[in-house]
Amino acid sequence: MPSPAPSGPAELAIAFRKALADAGLPDRQPAFERPRQREHGDWATNIALTLAKPVGRPPRDIAATILEHLAAPNDVERVEIAGPGFVNVHLSHAALEGIVRAAVRQGASWGRRNATGPAPSANVEFVSANPTGPLHAGHGRQAVLGDAIANLLDATGWKVTREYYFNDAGTQMRLFGESVAAATRGEEPPEHGYRGAYIAELAGEIASSSLDSDDVIGSAYQSILQRIVATLQRLGVDFDEFFGERTLHESGALDRTVARLRTAGHVYETDGATWLRTTSFGDDKDRVLVRSDGTPTYFAADCAYLAEKFGRGYDRCIFVWGADHHGYVGRLKAVADAEGFGRDRVEFVVHQFVNLFRDGQPVRMSKRTGDLVTFDELIDEVGPDAARYTFLRFSSDVTIDFDIAEVVRQDRENPVYYVHYSHARIAGIMRTATERGVQPGTADDAQLQRLLHPTEEELVRRIGEFPEVVEYAAGERAPHRVARYAEELAEAFHRFYTECTVVSDDSELTTARYWLCVATRQTLVNALGLLGVSAPDRM
Repeated sequence: MPSPAPSGPAELAIAFRKALADAGLPDRQPAFERPRQREHGDWATNIALTLAKPVGRPPRDIAATILEHLAAPNDVERVEIAGPGFVNVHLSHAALEGIVRAAVRQGASWGRRNATGPAPSANVEFVSANPTGPLHAGHGRQAVLGDAIANLLDATGWKVTREYYFNDAGTQMRLFGESVAAATRGEEPPEHGYRGAYIAELAGEIASSSLDSDDVIGSAYQSILQRIVATLQRLGVDFDEFFGERTLHESGALDRTVARLRTAGHVYETDGATWLRTTSFGDDKDRVLVRSDGTPTYFAADCAYLAEKFGRGYDRCIFVWGADHHGYVGRLKAVADAEGFGRDRVEFVVHQFVNLFRDGQPVRMSKRTGDLVTFDELIDEVGPDAARYTFLRFSSDVTIDFDIAEVVRQDRENPVYYVHYSHARIAGIMRTATERGVQPGTADDAQLQRLLHPTEEELVRRIGEFPEVVEYAAGERAPHRVARYAEELAEAFHRFYTECTVVSDDSELTTARYWLCVATRQTLVNALGLLGVSAPDRM
């Protein structure tokens, strides 16, 4: 019979709550954490310390009482009291065997969970760069961050829509269109207009297509949008929805939004302009919806767009923005409250900027645009995997110093190479096993109790952490936790590989280690998959 998945916080919490009830102690939901030191077990809880004050007894006494009434799950080897009253749980070796079998059995589903009940829905909007020019490295960071967050939500039971919102109306689009139109006539762009080789290219395309001047803006932004989509597809980023600001104007959504907010009593007039009283909902100042000349502000479009999203029935709207948009967070949360959606249903993941270097020297100039390096140029140099992984291994609130020379280095100091090499090494071991005629059978039949070397047990425990890492990374919108986990797993595998020969004359041990390699490989594949990074079989 296959081993069940080992006991985790959920199973342990049930046992501990029953012990509390049987001991006549107040009911609490115990929290379990991974101890930092291996000798402290697989799980630890401070439940006894939290009960000391309400019960009026020393924590160690409470812990002893809990243990007297505790019926631990079968795969728990022992439970101990430590320090001032922590309770440490040590899993049995059979539990470790269950981890290997669970990873193998669940395959591509290992680390994922399905929603209990109806799946909650989330709209994740990211990139949303105005179609006025090619994407740069900062856009690339946002693209992979938003995509990975969407992957994590999907892995933890959410129904996810990836959305790109583009500004096809307003001053910037007008200037962009006028810049291209001027280039078709061989003239300089207007003040504050757009320059660069791509403007000349667009002008050449449009001039050769004999478009009327009124169609220049539409044709130019459609061409740029197509180029943006092509760049994102090179990175493995695909969107479910593209939404243009112009739709809000043409459908009357802006007028309806202002009217709705006015009816709710949140709108007032002053100096000929229409204002939204966002200070009533925590914003630092009120915001203009309609200027004194009657034109709606970009903020009005944001309000209408937020209402449009919730009108599609999403439970959560998540915006992935660059740090230059940080000031918009408070005002949109205020709008969510004013509209009655609730600010808790609106989330903002704000990421810091990217500095490009080559061998420690700043890289600022683009061969193609004469300005910032385009993201296409960066992908050309380092490849999509290295770009994605490097962006994702840092927390979103950290500025990234992206050194192109370091990212393409082929040694263990380069994290993406090291993780890729680990997977390729495992694939090589499995090829060797096949060449030597190893018949591995199934993981359920393997003698996994033979996996007693400290590096083997350490590797199994690291594999067992994967579902928790996915859950945490999804909840915190923190894909970097998955990337760092992949590096830790690769390090644990290399310690195992250095100390333990996988294919040997001992057929039982060979088979057990073979399936440990399979479980490791599957976990690496799943972790990299959440990051949108491939897992090569050969380097």
